[in-house]
Amino acid sequence: MSTSTSTADAARPEAVDRAADVLSGRRVAVLTGAGISTDSGIPDYRGPDSPPRRPMTYQQFVSDPAFRRTYWARNHVGWQHVHRTLPNAGHSALAELEARGVVLGVITQNVDRLHQLAGSRRVIDLHGSYVDVVCLACEARTGRADLARRLEALNPGFTKTVAAVADVEIAPDADAVIESTAGFVVADCERCGGMLKPDIVYFGENVPRARVADAFAVVDGADALLVAGSSLAVLSGLRFVRHAARSQLPVVIVNRGATRGDELATVRVEAGTSETLVHLAEVLPAVG
Repeated sequence: MSTSTSTADAARPEAVDRAADVLSGRRVAVLTGAGISTDSGIPDYRGPDSPPRRPMTYQQFVSDPAFRRTYWARNHVGWQHVHRTLPNAGHSALAELEARGVVLGVITQNVDRLHQLAGSRRVIDLHGSYVDVVCLACEARTGRADLARRLEALNPGFTKTVAAVADVEIAPDADAVIESTAGFVVADCERCGGMLKPDIVYFGENVPRARVADAFAVVDGADALLVAGSSLAVLSGLRFVRHAARSQLPVVIVNRGATRGDELATVRVEAGTSETLVHLAEVLPAVG
């Protein structure tokens, strides 16, 4: 055995090997959160080193033009960063495990579409995706890239001005923390003039029932549940852990920092998702 391999084995938490033992030979449902995308340069909401954040609620967005202006101004800046973000080794490891029959499907709380870009095929975007925008009046849909061009035309030079002032902090939902949004012009629906909203489930909104049912079906079809990079702070993710535990499925949780599902975990791994998932992809056998 090489020295580098020995060093890696020594540094790897013992819980990673226990997780591999639990998952070996089983078809696995995967639930991911913002922590899996941090190695792609997208900050976590609730990681140990994450600053406090207060995401905008659905009620604030639909009821107050000032909130909408703030949201779209910040999102317009954040989009420039997030839409260029690439999958990391953790995303690729899950895609590889799916190709080998180990991963049955991925339920993600993220809106960044990095699982799909990495090659995962069965992905449920539990909270929607930042790549689409929907009109709340006529339900017309448009691509976020098309809206970016309209917003740039309505607000020429806005992103360059912001970038020139200071470094911009980006949040997981493509929100950017900037000081002033005064004067930013919001785009309305080109079809009916209605209010545009990202196709993302906001705080205060419910995940569509059909989407939840699809996610439960992934868990019910699996032999184990693997949670990667989620603190399980909100019920939308925690309910799948509770469901798996009630169904007596093994639950493996990989996350830096405590989670609300720790007491239900068969194995709890305090480690980064990328290195852990890469190791699992190396050692877990294909499942026919």
